[in-house]
Amino acid sequence: MMENLVNIFVKSVFIDNMIFAYFLGMCSYLAVSKTVKTSTGLGIAVIFVLGFTVPIDYLIHNFLLREGALVWLSPKFADVDLSFLSFIIFIAVIASMVQLVEMIIEKFSPTLYNSLGIFLPLIAVNCAILGGSLFMQERDYNNIAEATAFGLGSGLGWFLAIVGIAAIREKIRYSNIPDPLKGLGITFIITGLMGIAFMGFMGIKL
Repeated sequence: MMENLVNIFVKSVFIDNMIFAYFLGMCSYLAVSKTVKTSTGLGIAVIFVLGFTVPIDYLIHNFLLREGALVWLSPKFADVDLSFLSFIIFIAVIASMVQLVEMIIEKFSPTLYNSLGIFLPLIAVNCAILGGSLFMQERDYNNIAEATAFGLGSGLGWFLAIVGIAAIREKIRYSNIPDPLKGLGITFIITGLMGIAFMGFMGIKL
């Protein structure tokens, strides 16, 4: 059991990395990754949101939405299938969690809150967050522990990606980069190289 959870966690961090494997959440990844400080704050917020939304959506999917999920209410609901509501419900859960994170950061770290600006509430429409819940639904994990391991691993993978690119972008400010590649140009190239590097983890047998 524990070995399986570790496998899911490690795979979601390195092999199925939201940024380098699926390129989800690129908008905030590129916009906020100018400094390590703001990238760290946003990355931690993403870990928190994914760590809570994926298991919550797992429970909602398995006990309310999927076909036969309502059988615990009554056997006559065995044929009821509410899976068409998945997108709406998942987004509502994500928006609620993001609102909670926004209030916490504003309360305890106003400086970070101001630094993140509009990108903090935009976590609600971050493709990586919704992608986590949809991947959970597609892979049909056996229990909530597996879904939680996947959510935390996906969040940590996104955190490592944005902090890594932010650290590199801080360093290359002092490099002699050709004018046409300055800014997002060189960032895209570095992201591609980091993605290739992370592909090396695909050789890990899990």
